[in-house]
Amino acid sequence: MLSLVNETKFHKQNIYSQNILDLYQHCVYNNACDILSLFPLAPGMTQKYKDSLSIWKEETMKSFMANSATVERKWFVVDADGKTLGRLAVEVAKILRGKHKPTFTPHVDCGDHVIIVNAEKIKTTGNKLLQKTYFRHSGYVGGTTFVTLGKMLATHPGRVVEMAVKGMLPKNTLGRQMYRKLNVYVGPNHPHQAQQPEELTLNIR
Repeated sequence: MLSLVNETKFHKQNIYSQNILDLYQHCVYNNACDILSLFPLAPGMTQKYKDSLSIWKEETMKSFMANSATVERKWFVVDADGKTLGRLAVEVAKILRGKHKPTFTPHVDCGDHVIIVNAEKIKTTGNKLLQKTYFRHSGYVGGTTFVTLGKMLATHPGRVVEMAVKGMLPKNTLGRQMYRKLNVYVGPNHPHQAQQPEELTLNIR
């Protein structure tokens, strides 16, 4: 490449070959034109260099960006029995976002649907059942309510998993759209047999 820069000059316009290479790369990346068709073969620029530029153009490809028309979604079933809450939420959030796919695009919802069963059998580490609390406010003065994780699991175990997964998704419209693909149920049954979901085994403890 250095020899190409040193040997090649376009005398009529007094343009060095480095500028030609920059313009050529810009044209290729933007599908604007072919620099080899715009400028004649300059004195000192051998056919070998011209062929190498053509090969470089053929091997250059653009990054793939998914959109709503190209996204293919699957349905997965995850059994939460004996799984640690945080570790399960991390893996489920990845599937909802689509980060397990080679076509992952950050600004597109390219994730799959996830069904979580046996939400009441989730486990936690340490003393979180007593120390971890959930906060909500009614909107009135003094309307604060704190609920421990243990009490939440006893009354609404599905909300525990839902809130853990939602906290690991983007905090915007895209994240709310991904969250709608999550279905959490208490017990081993779910009403999504028509979607023929695949059983997903997560390598977590």
